[in-house]
Amino acid sequence: MKNLSVTTFIHILFSVALAILIATFLLFISWDRDRSKIEEFKRYQLISITFLSKLQSYPSNDELDTLYSKLHVIPIDKSKLLQLKKDIQKRGKTLFTGGSKAGSVRVFEIDEKHYINVQQMAYNLMFENDVPKNYYFEMAVSSGVFLILLLILLYGAVLKKLYPLKKLHRQIEKFANGDATTRITYEHDDEIGKIAKSFDDAIVHINQLSHSKNLFMRNMMHELKTPITKGRIVVEMLDDEATKKILIRAFERMNELITELSEMEKVTTQSFEPNLQYLKLEEIIDESRELLMLQDSCLEININDETLTTDKKLMALVIKNLIDNGTKYGTGECVLLSTNYNIIEVTSEGKALENELNYYTEPFSQAEKRSSGFGLGLYIVHNILQKLGYRLGYKHNDGKNIFMIIPKG
Repeated sequence: MKNLSVTTFIHILFSVALAILIATFLLFISWDRDRSKIEEFKRYQLISITFLSKLQSYPSNDELDTLYSKLHVIPIDKSKLLQLKKDIQKRGKTLFTGGSKAGSVRVFEIDEKHYINVQQMAYNLMFENDVPKNYYFEMAVSSGVFLILLLILLYGAVLKKLYPLKKLHRQIEKFANGDATTRITYEHDDEIGKIAKSFDDAIVHINQLSHSKNLFMRNMMHELKTPITKGRIVVEMLDDEATKKILIRAFERMNELITELSEMEKVTTQSFEPNLQYLKLEEIIDESRELLMLQDSCLEININDETLTTDKKLMALVIKNLIDNGTKYGTGECVLLSTNYNIIEVTSEGKALENELNYYTEPFSQAEKRSSGFGLGLYIVHNILQKLGYRLGYKHNDGKNIFMIIPKG
């Protein structure tokens, strides 16, 4: 029941209510039919006893008329009696038979009309039943049908009232899938309309923040590129080769950081789609080494002939960041890059992480994490791997930190 949707719950609720109402209605019809038969039987018993006892005293015509009126019967005209008897013999259905030593009473049904035949020593009478028809049954049936129709109308009205929720869900899902131009529409000022308005306001605010962030990032990167380029030109004029080499590497590193920030801006957008290719792992590692500009002695490689479908540039950036972290913050001289079945592992000597891995993949907390040796790099790694269908894993064995690139599923 916890995971049951509101619409499904309403379907079940109204279905059960409708089933109960129909079952109650059918039970009432059955009960009313039995009650009518019992009342009819009692009435004919009363007619039988009354007529047979009264006719023994040979009543006058006036007394008989009074008796007919009380018992709600109409004597059959003699001209119609013969034809009626023939009809009874052909199509008549006996509903009641009763009597005593004084005589007998039988009730027949023809074309939904009831006829009463009273036979006594001196009498052979035929009557038509003249009980006023009551409409209790018809009223009950009408009430039952009305309640069923009312329940169906209420069911339709509730579903119609909930329809904007489905529309709202589709629009929110569209926005969640990366369509930033989506707007939440709402027509009524009810609870659903207020929720829709709140979501629409939130989307507008998110788009404004995203636009401001993108504008800030682009302006910042543009402004940084200018002094870096100027600095790089000035460095080329230096005569001290050692100093020159250090400064060139520093400016190149700044350029790399700006490039990484640019890549992260793209990756973290909802509409980003990686450029997937079928590649050898060796090609990706070569790309990572070019980004790092490491000497061969700083990186040990022990990989199988692995192939994978991924974005070359982004996966190279992931491996580069993991190797970079191991090189900068590990206690050993080199980092080992290896494969364990379909898992890529980057191993470096060092103390175990003090906190859970998800702590180090949070953004904008580099100052807090610097003592542990991990900052924005793991945040970049974590986000890129999510986009590429991988996840970041970690374990510490025998004094070594092992970061793992693990395929999802």
